[in-house]
Amino acid sequence: MTLNTAHGGDTPAPGTVRQLWQLLEPVHAIVYYAPESYEEAGSLGYATDERWPLYFAFRAAPLGAAGPELVTALFYSFNPLMVERYVADAWDTAPPARVLAARAAATDRALRVLLGERVASPDLAEAAGLARRAAEAAVTAGRPLAAANSAQAWPETPHAVLWQAATTLREHRGDGHLAALQAHHLDPVESLVLHCAVGAAPAEVFESRQWAPADWSAARIRLASRGLLAEDGIATEAGLALRTSAEKLTDELAAAPWSALTPQELARLAELLLPPVLDIVAAGLLPGQSTLGIGMKYDYQS
Repeated sequence: MTLNTAHGGDTPAPGTVRQLWQLLEPVHAIVYYAPESYEEAGSLGYATDERWPLYFAFRAAPLGAAGPELVTALFYSFNPLMVERYVADAWDTAPPARVLAARAAATDRALRVLLGERVASPDLAEAAGLARRAAEAAVTAGRPLAAANSAQAWPETPHAVLWQAATTLREHRGDGHLAALQAHHLDPVESLVLHCAVGAAPAEVFESRQWAPADWSAARIRLASRGLLAEDGIATEAGLALRTSAEKLTDELAAAPWSALTPQELARLAELLLPPVLDIVAAGLLPGQSTLGIGMKYDYQS
């Protein structure tokens, strides 16, 4: 992968920041899909007939015994009723410390299986070191999920270090993304509707956030009244421009940690990440499409 790191000063270009996120996201996301995660969550007493009990427990555990109100605020795009269903008694099932231990065990086990002999390779150790430097450079003021994850002790093995770095950096980006959405006056449902409308994923994918059809329709009406959606529900030019602006701001807000690496190191990290990420994707555990819109390309030049 070739990175265009030029942006002025030492800050990587938004496109570079986006590419690095796209490479690191599969490393992080495996914790919500790997069979080892279901096994570890089940051992704690969480239901494993769907992924949501482990998703909410594993992702929220760094916050401590956070209640539904806080998790709803920080996870943003989920229906509050859904969050209530999975978070209200999550810490009665297992305290956050035990959940964090299970999360660490799940990622360690899953990545050992997915990466095979690569877990002991010098290349993976080098990638982990570079990603850790970026994660440790992340300023977490105003970024609660990033702060909660950066407060966790670093593991010893390179694959686990890479996972923790990927997680801290993606939550740092995610915290900034919520600020970008609010700066563009997109509430939780509107952010999903507009992302769907620009082609990030089919509407069925966004149903995972469990908003009622009436909520979705009301958001479409609000966006249409702002000239952001056409009658057929597709984004107008103004809608695409606004979403592009929000994504660009997200990338800009996520750029600072990557300034800890030189352009050559950023390019090297991308090179090193590609083989293990391809291993992870090839396993078929991750969904082909998600609400994140990882495959979306935005024209930041216009």
